[in-house]
Amino acid sequence: MPQAVLDSPFGQMIMPALSRQIHANKRGGGILGIEQQTPGSSVKPQSQLHHPLAKVHVVSNLAQLDELLAKFQKSCAVIFFTSATCPPCKTLYPVYDDLAGEVGDKGVLIKVDTSQAFDVGSRFSISATPTFITFLKGQQENRWSGADPSALRGNVQLLVQMAWPPHPHQALNLPTFSNPNAEPVIFTKVPPLSKLLAKMGSTASDPAVQSIKTFIETRSSDGPAEATLPDIAAFTAIIRDSISTLPTDLLFTIVDLLRISLIDPRVSGYLAEEPSHRTVTAILAHVTGLPPKDCPYALRLVTLQMACNLFTSPLYPDQILGHPELRRLVTTLVSTSFLDGGHSSVRVAAASLLFNVALANSRRRRDGPGDVLPEEEQVELAASVLEAITQEEGSAEALEGMLLALGYLAYRMPLEGELADLLRAMEAGGLVLAKGRGLGGCDW
Repeated sequence: MPQAVLDSPFGQMIMPALSRQIHANKRGGGILGIEQQTPGSSVKPQSQLHHPLAKVHVVSNLAQLDELLAKFQKSCAVIFFTSATCPPCKTLYPVYDDLAGEVGDKGVLIKVDTSQAFDVGSRFSISATPTFITFLKGQQENRWSGADPSALRGNVQLLVQMAWPPHPHQALNLPTFSNPNAEPVIFTKVPPLSKLLAKMGSTASDPAVQSIKTFIETRSSDGPAEATLPDIAAFTAIIRDSISTLPTDLLFTIVDLLRISLIDPRVSGYLAEEPSHRTVTAILAHVTGLPPKDCPYALRLVTLQMACNLFTSPLYPDQILGHPELRRLVTTLVSTSFLDGGHSSVRVAAASLLFNVALANSRRRRDGPGDVLPEEEQVELAASVLEAITQEEGSAEALEGMLLALGYLAYRMPLEGELADLLRAMEAGGLVLAKGRGLGGCDW
């Protein structure tokens, strides 16, 4: 949790309660009001989920097998023992390949040719093929032989259900959080570009900046199909240079130009694959490294909005959730921006960025194999947004964004984890219900 949060009155208030509750025995009760079945509510029909592409893993020795089993020891695994001289085995290959696609990241399907991997066959005493062995949470769960496609499919599907039982939240009628088509918040407004560039000084005359200006104008007037991508590498180099060459109070201009460019998924997709995310991390590191009183309002606001617009590309959510340095900087930016009591627009943008992060992580919970956002950072973000919710009095838009972001953090979370402990300790359910009564259209 950021020191700024810990040093605040809210931080001082929660520390004793956290010390008592974290790692204490879990107690029952609702968290955010979404654990208790409400009278008259019904199970929400689950939409057909797209199965992520996955493949059967072929292993040829014990070392490879042990590595895979260790990787999936918290979920499930299937080993298909086959051999080159087994015709019945080959009839099951298409079924096994299809099952790998259905299982996706929720488990691993392994194929072992016993005529080559003698050490594997010996360990499991394989005397006939096809033979199947399943593992659940790191322990052998079942074993059978025979070329029965129905038995194979049924056993594998049952294994996955045991490894990933339905979450209690799925039995509640929560259309906001169960909606598979929820979209991230994107800031699409384009300001007068001539005025924006006029504030940059000599930087505005750089060919890379001018090409971005032309790209944005063409895209706005004629549509994305008519807008030829500019030299993004040259533009990002100008951005990194501007961090040290532009005055701090004018740096927002080049960041805002990047924000507008990111509306196009081709630009955000390019940055998603940039080595070490060097442009985005340079901006975030600079902004989060400034003392709050020295960070201009405009710079913090457009940086938050720029980070939101990274989500226009389907490539970027996994990068933000999975890249440690980028994730840390986004978390710090959100947490510190919630403390800006003087600018509701900053708090709205911070809530929007947290919403995008929480939504992306919630989708991974839904599709499996589970959270990508580490639990300690979920706890940090939840503590920050809870403080912001308690203090928010001036902006209904900011409050709604905070409540939605917190809801996505909590929806289908592990009920025996540290995030659940925090929410119980802070009695978040009562706080959310009290604050959310004036808001319509949400699952409060």
